[in-house]
Amino acid sequence: MSVASPVRNWLCEAARRIDAALGPARVARIVLPPLVDQPGKEGEFCAVQLDDGSVGLAFTLLDGTLAALHARGATTGAAALGLVGGYATGDGAARALGLAAINALTRRLFDRAGFVPGDSTDSFGSLALKAGDRLGMIGHFTPLIEQARALGIPVTVLELKAELVREEAGLVVTLDAQRLAGCNKIVSTSTLLLNDTFERVSEAWRGAEAVAIVGPSAGCPPDAFFAAGVSAVGTAWVAEADAFLARVAAGEKWGETSRKVTLTPQRYPGLDALLDKVGRS
Repeated sequence: MSVASPVRNWLCEAARRIDAALGPARVARIVLPPLVDQPGKEGEFCAVQLDDGSVGLAFTLLDGTLAALHARGATTGAAALGLVGGYATGDGAARALGLAAINALTRRLFDRAGFVPGDSTDSFGSLALKAGDRLGMIGHFTPLIEQARALGIPVTVLELKAELVREEAGLVVTLDAQRLAGCNKIVSTSTLLLNDTFERVSEAWRGAEAVAIVGPSAGCPPDAFFAAGVSAVGTAWVAEADAFLARVAAGEKWGETSRKVTLTPQRYPGLDALLDKVGRS
């Protein structure tokens, strides 16, 4: 068990507010990708579907989380808020299911309020890299590293694994979050919502020109991220739930069953405004 970080506490409270505003949601099904030695990108996420059809996702490849999820008993029919509680103080498996439930409740709210995020222009939070930038990464985005280096943009990657640390021309891989301070554009994996690194690394991006959090785990209300200096959140938007969940269960590419969307402070109305809208409808 663990004590919840501030961002986890905020997301759990946001989920409770959504559930109170829309009426109690229940878990229709939990879908896990198969246990394989080398899963593809789409085989890394579990899905929670609510009784209204809304789907939320979360990363499962931290510290044996996926194996633990496969070993758990079914929780279908349970109150969605029961899973949300696991995100606050549970183990890795409970935390992943809890974040997926929060993301599903968020999608429920977005649909009820008629809010649809805009399509992403790329997979990296629309950072629009250009010569003269200094790029920071929280997590390893190999295609973006290649793109940046082709433009002559130096890259600093913050990692958690000491064996990956190295320095070479144009590339630094480090365990020290403070080395991100010289980067004017930063992209982060949404895994920081599961491993309690959000508060630590957010201090290092305060002076950046643009900060993007990307990944299917980031389907939650982004208010707390924007307040911490994030300028864009890129995540997955499920378009065809049944077909999508079948592909999750098979560990297959999601294809046309989902699309990538980006939320920004300029186009996102805010949790309070969305809740107010559904309250008046």
